[in-house]
Amino acid sequence: MNKPSLAPKSKQRRFWSLFLLLSLLTLAVIYVSLTNGTFDLTVKEVFRTLLRIHPVEDYDLVIFEFRLPRIVLGALIGFGLGIAGAVLQGISRNTLADPGILGIHAAAGAFVVLFMFFTAGTMQAPAWLSVMSMPMFGFIGGLVAVVLLFLFARQHGEFHPQQLILVGIALASGFGAVTLYISLKMDPQNFEMATVWLAGSINNANWRQILSTLPWLIILTPIIWRRGTVLDLMQLHEVSVKGLGVATGRERQILLLCCVGLVSACVSVSGSIGFVGLIAPHIARRLIGNTYRYIVPLCGMIGMLMVVLADFIGKTVFAPAQLPVGIVISIIGVPYFILLLFKARVK
Repeated sequence: MNKPSLAPKSKQRRFWSLFLLLSLLTLAVIYVSLTNGTFDLTVKEVFRTLLRIHPVEDYDLVIFEFRLPRIVLGALIGFGLGIAGAVLQGISRNTLADPGILGIHAAAGAFVVLFMFFTAGTMQAPAWLSVMSMPMFGFIGGLVAVVLLFLFARQHGEFHPQQLILVGIALASGFGAVTLYISLKMDPQNFEMATVWLAGSINNANWRQILSTLPWLIILTPIIWRRGTVLDLMQLHEVSVKGLGVATGRERQILLLCCVGLVSACVSVSGSIGFVGLIAPHIARRLIGNTYRYIVPLCGMIGMLMVVLADFIGKTVFAPAQLPVGIVISIIGVPYFILLLFKARVK
């Protein structure tokens, strides 16, 4: 009689242990990233600068202008993309679903590049307003992708996993072509900026970008987490879920909108960083099982660790050149994706 009550407690303890471990690993990477680079700093110098104890101008410049904004933005982007990937895999019942594979990345990126094209050199508004407007354009692009997914990937009100992937790949290719066409129409300076941005770069991170991303994560993450039970039920057959009294259409739309918001906020400041939303849910399920109440926050932490670590690798291993974080993650993600496809084919 005691076993059913002990299992959830055991799982909860495991979750908190994993959450603490991932937090410590992330903090360790942040520490290494803060102290290492072209201008090395000691732990004492970092803490004295952060705590404003006898601040030194050079240390302030290195930490607050170059390293810390980049680390914080990378952590936020990884957190958002990891959670978005978990949501998409949950509502589609497809473990290969991912914001990049489903075309949401490409659509949001296309609309952000469109925004950059029409406002470059003409927008007289303050810089902070431009930065805050980019997530909204990305959100519109993400919505366009979701509407097209709903139109072409559903039959009789149900998503078909294979059709969802095929439609998503087609959308990603189409929006990618649109993005390339728009970027080629830009002047050389803006074209170079757009190209670096599209590779998934946070090299030029600043505090304005962090402020534009943070509200989306603060508002949308709790909405998703509170629907963890709904995501668990969505793994059942559609008829069974409706029989349990779940308004699947309404819940799926809410979760999709939240997912689009997270992806758009991340894409607008970093470009297309793929595979985080694909890999993080797979690792989380291996660590904690299939309970989305635990999967969602773990996916956020795993995504955070992935992006911060990939950014550190990109700026140090290939120094003095800096490899965009999106390319570093793709180097890891492509073989992993091929392995997943091979396993799915074997099954």
